[in-house]
Amino acid sequence: MPAPTVVDCRYIRPQFAAAFLIVEGDEAAFVEANTTVALPHLLAALHAADMQPEQVRWVIITHVHLDHAGGASALMAACPNATLLCHPRAQRHVVDPERLVTSARAVYGKEAFEALYGRVDPIDPSRVKTMLDEQTLAWGRRNMTFLHTRGHANHHFCIHDDSTGGVFTGDAFGLCYPALQTRGTYIFPSTSPTDFHPDEARRSVRRIAACADHVHATHFGRVQDVAGAAGQLLDHLDFAEALRDAAAASDASDDELAAWCAPRIEARFVHEFKSRGLALDQPARDIVGLDMDLNGQGIAWAARKLRRDRGDADAQPAV
Repeated sequence: MPAPTVVDCRYIRPQFAAAFLIVEGDEAAFVEANTTVALPHLLAALHAADMQPEQVRWVIITHVHLDHAGGASALMAACPNATLLCHPRAQRHVVDPERLVTSARAVYGKEAFEALYGRVDPIDPSRVKTMLDEQTLAWGRRNMTFLHTRGHANHHFCIHDDSTGGVFTGDAFGLCYPALQTRGTYIFPSTSPTDFHPDEARRSVRRIAACADHVHATHFGRVQDVAGAAGQLLDHLDFAEALRDAAAASDASDDELAAWCAPRIEARFVHEFKSRGLALDQPARDIVGLDMDLNGQGIAWAARKLRRDRGDADAQPAV
């Protein structure tokens, strides 16, 4: 069975975010859509496989974060016979993306948002199908089973392809950039806002590792050493949970928590790099700096939530 084609979406930088093209007989599917700006790269990969947009049967998004799904409406418009497959919690965002777009524009500003993501339009609900946990899609010689995988996002699923044993993991099985693989596999989790949950993230890692011969990570590409990668991810998630708990118990205000987490996140990356004979020098920071910042923000968000949850519990009357 031919391996999926890794399509470099050229989002932010080369080899940062991928989509995957699967050819099954005279039909095709994309896993991930990246952004509207990536559409020419996706269609070029389709052309290189001697396929036409009319032959695309499925567009599958692992979750609705815009570096995975922001280009879904443009890709669906280009592929008139395609059906979009998504998590049930993602459906409302793809048929009405206004909330996502408004939130992202508030963070990036209008000009930066448009440069990164282009247009994000609604998708006709009749062309959207949701997939339940462990639901299987029979497609040609393949059975593709959908696994709901929380921890990074509550609207996240992965896809197990039984014809190859591979799992398309979105952000549920970490970030594994090719430039950092010079001393063996190096992978770390995404703990970005706003749904980071360490217990669920560990559960998802273990679920993927239990069924995957290899994984296809959106950030970035094929990872063969599943067991070794899972061990690294679980260890880092233990650290992230401990940092969340320490942040929640600290004297830092809610607004100060991200800054409080930042040097501790950096120290962790320095340790991980050093243990693999690498250095967190400027070229390495250019690769992982954004993720370090987002991971700190996600842990700070989780710490604020933990404070609120504990405060609510303390406010309950004794029984």
